[in-house]
Amino acid sequence: PKPPELPDKRPMVAIIIDDLGYEKEAAEKFLALDGSFTYAVLPGSPLQEEIAQRAHQNGCQVMLHLPMEPKEYPGKDPGPGALLSEMSADERIGLLKKHLEALPHVKGVNNHMGSKMSENSAHMNQILSILKKRGLYYIDSRTTPKSRSLSSARLFEVPFAERDIFLDHVPEPVFIRGQLKRLVDAAEKNGKAVGIAHPYPVTWEVFSDELPGLKQKVRLVVASEVVSVRKP
Repeated sequence: PKPPELPDKRPMVAIIIDDLGYEKEAAEKFLALDGSFTYAVLPGSPLQEEIAQRAHQNGCQVMLHLPMEPKEYPGKDPGPGALLSEMSADERIGLLKKHLEALPHVKGVNNHMGSKMSENSAHMNQILSILKKRGLYYIDSRTTPKSRSLSSARLFEVPFAERDIFLDHVPEPVFIRGQLKRLVDAAEKNGKAVGIAHPYPVTWEVFSDELPGLKQKVRLVVASEVVSVRKP
């Protein structure tokens, strides 16, 4: 008889690749890596449908990378299709629905910028209420320590997680390798962790080198596997 399979005790790590949709070569290089990544695609980007289809075919997951107003706006522009505090509630909700309907295979949402909106409970309640109706999860990129996303997710019982480690905000190989180690440490401590990276050439190079060793220590999973419903 076949011996029973032992449970996989490696901690779970979800790595989200942000800011996709504009550079085809960068997306294709990450899609070719041997890893279960989650691809966060910017709304209205010219390659959003192609990247979403390719990611889905590869067994990976697609998120809407939702631009939201930062505190530094308009000096710091979140880009096309951003949700802004000056909009009416109907305008924000209508724009969010439009973005979700345009992105094939979308399973969840994470914020692009959004430090101002993330601190506003009413705004986050509007966003999370739509995700609840559509059966989507939300991952807070944590662009502000005062984010109200968790309380909104609890209110609507939306599957939720937070970013643990930004992997490549300093786009240098030594730094990225160190951040990957911090991500593994966080996963070993908590049983799971979320990292966010970007489609930079240097990030791809480090991932290419580090993935075999990384997968010995942790189980690379899509983002839906690390979210959970927090009760109000």
